[in-house]
Amino acid sequence: MAGMAGTSDPADARGEIRAFLSTRRARISPAQAGLPVYRGEHRRVPGLRREEIAVLAGISTEYYTRFERGNATGVSDSVIDGIAHALQLDDAERTHLLDLIRTAGRTRRPRRRPAPQHVRPAVQRVIDSMTGTPALVLNGRLDILTANALGYALYSPVYADPGRPANNARFLFLDPHATEFFRDWDKVASDTVAMLRAEAGRDPCDRGLSDLIGELSTRSDQFRSGGPPTTSGSTPPASSSSATRSSGTLISPTSPSRSPPNLARACSPTLPSPVPPRTTH
Repeated sequence: MAGMAGTSDPADARGEIRAFLSTRRARISPAQAGLPVYRGEHRRVPGLRREEIAVLAGISTEYYTRFERGNATGVSDSVIDGIAHALQLDDAERTHLLDLIRTAGRTRRPRRRPAPQHVRPAVQRVIDSMTGTPALVLNGRLDILTANALGYALYSPVYADPGRPANNARFLFLDPHATEFFRDWDKVASDTVAMLRAEAGRDPCDRGLSDLIGELSTRSDQFRSGGPPTTSGSTPPASSSSATRSSGTLISPTSPSRSPPNLARACSPTLPSPVPPRTTH
């Protein structure tokens, strides 16, 4: 449809919303909209006034005025339906308006550095009381925030890296001993990518997460390609320590049942596809 080319720039989209709505408003007369016309009434604008569109759409004049000026943040489907009905938009025009609203509402939030995370004393007492099993407290980036005595002992190879906080994902993809430490490296790698992906959806502007993913993408061919590491020989055999690792307790402050919001993730880091299973011959 002529005059309805799309744009990918939010500022341009806001300008196009203004132009689109004002021209559609100007083409509708009060009689076409079913509004009364009074004899001798002087109308300064062609077509309908903003307040008349607002009445027909069931919203306030102030709200519609802001919307027509390009402020499309948080506009609900019911409001869009009301405005489309008031302006008598056809299907193509309504689709074009929706595209403009989505583009105009897309903003780039600044990445923020994460505040230092601390484990509450009550949580530390709980995991210290778990003397018969390794227990770890992880955040969404898979940093190990604290552990009990068995947890520190079991995950001592992760702490061999002097960087702090110790991070499971960094160890998994960057340490050559990770395939010996984890009995089923392929599954752990796939799960790790999935957890990082979920965390990026939950908190897309976490700078610490972005930095971690950038480091892994730069230094690990396996993480970048989503493939397993190339090793000689067969999958490392299970050991008593790897069996213990599968039965340890992981405490995460981010709920795994929380679904990531369906938002335009302008800050989201790029994550690889889930790691496919390794084939053996």
